[in-house]
Amino acid sequence: MIVAGVMSGTSADGIDVSIESPQHKTGKGNVRYSPPVGQEYPTHIDFLGHAQFSYPANVRRMVLASMNSAKASVADLARLNFLLGELYADAVLAGQKKLRLRCDLIGCHGQTLYHQGTAARFLGRQFAVTWQTGEGAAVAARTGIPVISDFRPADMAAGGKGAPLVPYLDYLLYRDARVGRIALNIGGIANLTAIPANASIREVFAFDTGPGNMVMDALAEQLFGQSYDKGGEIAASGRVDEDVLGRFIRHGFFREKPPKTAGREEFGRECVRKFLHEFTHPSKGAKAGAASARGHDAIATATALTARSIQYAIRRFVLPKANFSEIIVSGGGTRNPTLMAWLANEMRELGITLHLSDEFGIPSEAKEAVAFAVLGFETWNRRPSNVPTATGAKRAAVLGKVSYP
Repeated sequence: MIVAGVMSGTSADGIDVSIESPQHKTGKGNVRYSPPVGQEYPTHIDFLGHAQFSYPANVRRMVLASMNSAKASVADLARLNFLLGELYADAVLAGQKKLRLRCDLIGCHGQTLYHQGTAARFLGRQFAVTWQTGEGAAVAARTGIPVISDFRPADMAAGGKGAPLVPYLDYLLYRDARVGRIALNIGGIANLTAIPANASIREVFAFDTGPGNMVMDALAEQLFGQSYDKGGEIAASGRVDEDVLGRFIRHGFFREKPPKTAGREEFGRECVRKFLHEFTHPSKGAKAGAASARGHDAIATATALTARSIQYAIRRFVLPKANFSEIIVSGGGTRNPTLMAWLANEMRELGITLHLSDEFGIPSEAKEAVAFAVLGFETWNRRPSNVPTATGAKRAAVLGKVSYP
């Protein structure tokens, strides 16, 4: 079976499509993974290729605006749901054309607009909620391919936080009999999966560490008129303000014990506003895109916050449980050399060596899309694919909803 994984992350910068064949196969170029103890799962993934598609500027603005729950329009949310379904379908069709393949199944994560992983009271009941938009029925109708979408609610219905879900793939890819490994993904939010040496799936634990690219990207847009700090050049030319960094690393989220999840609710608009308050604002008469005098320092400090918060999470919540000697990094953050250099320094202090997922057969920017292809494949075969020790769920659950063409 050939499966397309479709992912658009919290950075809301575009769509990743990854195409693979998760089957019982052997051969050159395969990415090996091991079955969880006591369960029958496919033993190899043939990674066939991936493609990336940016959101049109007006769509990205609408997606980001829709994350502002206090101001979002119900009508626009409904329209966005179907619009993203159309764009996901376009991306899959273009990916198939690029790779000259025809998919049998699509696993589509959708675009997260709101995620509240901890139960809260609403109209007399207490529950956690999540919302990933992008109509699966529209994707199925346009592509002629069955679609698995809306993966997170089933885990939450089982008592979990609905995240992280990528640990299932991390365990299959990176488990080793002798080496303890940490799989780290740096998207809008950074999250890790800790896999002790020779671990069973019940010994895997995972959680969000805090901001990934989210704060850096917002600052680059507001201060420099750029959607992100390309090549980490702005951060490299700035100076880290250790006082500001120290204040932000005391954010309550970083001290919370796992399992825990984060999103724009913690590190979005309000966090960026507080961050900007610590630095000089652009003058009102400045040209569009002009940076403040300390804009470079602001982005350098935000970059350091991502690296430092990852180190803090590993030191406080991971290393006390087992020995880990490797960290395998994926996600858009790997394209920022400044961030990666600073993160390597932070890991060196912990005695951990840094690798990229590319070294293990999965391109760094494709891994989350690969994960949802695999999760979709498991759902199609009616097999559970959450990791309860990562999400806090009371039981394993079959994830997602099926839309037929």
